[in-house]
Amino acid sequence: MSNRNKEIRDAKSASRTLSAVIIGLLLLGLIIAGSAAFFYFSASQKPLDPNNKKTTKVEVLPGETATMIGEKLEKKNIIKSSDMFKYYLKFNNISNFQAGSYELSPSMTFKQISKSLQEGKVYQPIVFKMNIPEGITIDEIAAIVAKNTSIKAGDFMKEVNSRDFVKKMQKKHPKLISNDVFAPNIKRPLEGYLYPATYEFTKKNPSTEEIVDKMLTATQDNAFPLWNKYGGIVINEGGTEKHLTFHEFLTFSSLVEREATGLTDRAKIASVFINRMEQNPPMPLQTDPTVLYALGRHKEVTYEADLKVNSPYNTYINTGLPPGPIATSGTASMESVLNPAHTDYLYFLADSSGKNYFSKTLEEHNKLKAEHIDNQ
Repeated sequence: MSNRNKEIRDAKSASRTLSAVIIGLLLLGLIIAGSAAFFYFSASQKPLDPNNKKTTKVEVLPGETATMIGEKLEKKNIIKSSDMFKYYLKFNNISNFQAGSYELSPSMTFKQISKSLQEGKVYQPIVFKMNIPEGITIDEIAAIVAKNTSIKAGDFMKEVNSRDFVKKMQKKHPKLISNDVFAPNIKRPLEGYLYPATYEFTKKNPSTEEIVDKMLTATQDNAFPLWNKYGGIVINEGGTEKHLTFHEFLTFSSLVEREATGLTDRAKIASVFINRMEQNPPMPLQTDPTVLYALGRHKEVTYEADLKVNSPYNTYINTGLPPGPIATSGTASMESVLNPAHTDYLYFLADSSGKNYFSKTLEEHNKLKAEHIDNQ
């Protein structure tokens, strides 16, 4: 090979090496620039000041563009960059803002601001949350309210049991609250109607009406879809076909909720209650939680003397469902009542670990009781 050819080959190799280096540097530059842009864009979406919840009034006029709105927000120190806000809206295809007066704060994210502007709603930061567990009574709810707000438990109970207050709630929720809650034997009209969930509040001290209204709305939003999905409940009670009312559905669900020791076996427990009601003549449901509700006390053990309490809620001395719910019930219990298991069981019991045992006869039930309850 001539020196000339070698020089040409070396020159081409050097050129390719240089090109590869240049391309590599360009790619590295693009990666660095892209990463920097990504992190900058991500950081720009975060609240300007997460701890500053002080709101500022912002007027959005009809026909204002995203650029114009972004500039207003930046000028009022609600966001850091109007350009980033505009790019965020464009990237997420967000538009159609509602004209109006808004109270916005530097603690809000781009997502919160844009959602508020789209829906025409004023964003308000969450001040506190309140958890209402499944299977508790309204007096226990009152204690939770008292712990989280300035409302005393006694004042809460007095108001929610007031006929005028319940009538007011009935006007707000006519589909949910029927006149069944005003029956003479009802102990507490809104028992079982306040949905168990975690509630968020934007006011430090909401009123009893605001709290109860939120809980009733949650019951309506969670219970009605299930009720409509399954088309209600039909029971052949003592040889007569009976369509349960929504009030009776909540009552039935509360019994399952109070008897269930876990997420399992609820459909079987519901089947036991149904089978007892469908006997001819009907068998008493004989569920201890109704006795405790009648007594008005929370006890770990129900004694023989307790079972004789003279109350329409006592399912040991009365057949059928009690007059009304005895506690809150969640969707798992509601669905179990609407879609019960198909069994021949008439009895069940739970051992100290919470495991349920089902039986078809009293003899079998007593045997299980001796084995899993009496001998422990």
